[in-house]
Amino acid sequence: MIIEELRVGEVERGEEEKEWRAVGANKKESEGVVAWNAKRVFIGAGARALFYPTLLYNVVRNKVQAEFRWWDRVHEFILLGAVPFPSDVPCLKGLGVGGVITLNEPYETLVPTSLYHAYGIDHLVIPTRDYCFAPSLNDICQAVAFIHENVSSGRTTYVHCKAGRGRSTTIVICYLVHHMQMTPNAAYNYVRSIRPRVLLASAQWQAVQEYYYLKVDTSDHNFKLADLVLRTPRPALLQGIVPFDDGSVVVVTEADLDGYNPSIESGPVGSEIWADLSVVCRVRSCWSGSSGKNILPLAPLPGSPKDCRGAVKQEEQLLNQGGSLGSYQCRHSCVLNSSGKIAC
Repeated sequence: MIIEELRVGEVERGEEEKEWRAVGANKKESEGVVAWNAKRVFIGAGARALFYPTLLYNVVRNKVQAEFRWWDRVHEFILLGAVPFPSDVPCLKGLGVGGVITLNEPYETLVPTSLYHAYGIDHLVIPTRDYCFAPSLNDICQAVAFIHENVSSGRTTYVHCKAGRGRSTTIVICYLVHHMQMTPNAAYNYVRSIRPRVLLASAQWQAVQEYYYLKVDTSDHNFKLADLVLRTPRPALLQGIVPFDDGSVVVVTEADLDGYNPSIESGPVGSEIWADLSVVCRVRSCWSGSSGKNILPLAPLPGSPKDCRGAVKQEEQLLNQGGSLGSYQCRHSCVLNSSGKIAC
């Protein structure tokens, strides 16, 4: 009774500890979510407060500095730039723009969708917070598909955020790595050579990398994973041995040997027959993870002891190099023992 009571008490204490650990983990997770939400709110409030002052700053620089362009053509059918004004819509239409991707939040958007539609321009809105934030993977996929559809129709897409530096550049780079076969670094350097003021936040660059490895470079990614497996140490004995394929084995039974004349086995005809039949002899190689040794069971053709010895000559050499030896058997009870000798 005393032992049983102690065990019950231990179980209860263990359950209480698990509950406290679960509560602690949930608390930390909740604190992380609260901190992230607080960060979003803080940055959102700052971005909202700075929107018009920074917009005015960009407008002034655009008027004063010729190299500070409002938009740039980074592809035959892609314009990358800052937030457009309603007066810019006719100009964009004249440049062949058939679609606009807006990555601004509602307070940053200066052109309503209805105005774009009035000019026959499709409008894709992906609200994304400014500065430290990036579009989600699903949003990036949707934007890249939108651009590609317009490109296929010979229409230009205008991709913009507030200044045409971070959020919109993220989308354009993802399109370039997907449909122009560029690496993320090459695409970024290319866009930067045309629009020098582009700059990605760490979250935006991470979004580009995620898109590249999950949606574009999947084959190479799989190759890297496979390469890790292929680099697992293998003993030298297994090198050059063809993996065993059960489907390639031909089983020769006594019924198949009906009518066989043993007297011709030593003649030229017999040699030719056994040469043809020797292809069904296979070496099956496997790796024993528990013992860590090579096990090579051999399965030759039924035949005379002389034929058995000839069939395993090469296998004897391999097996005698080391490792754990299997057994060699035929219908004449020929055995390849652990010393590498054949006894019939």
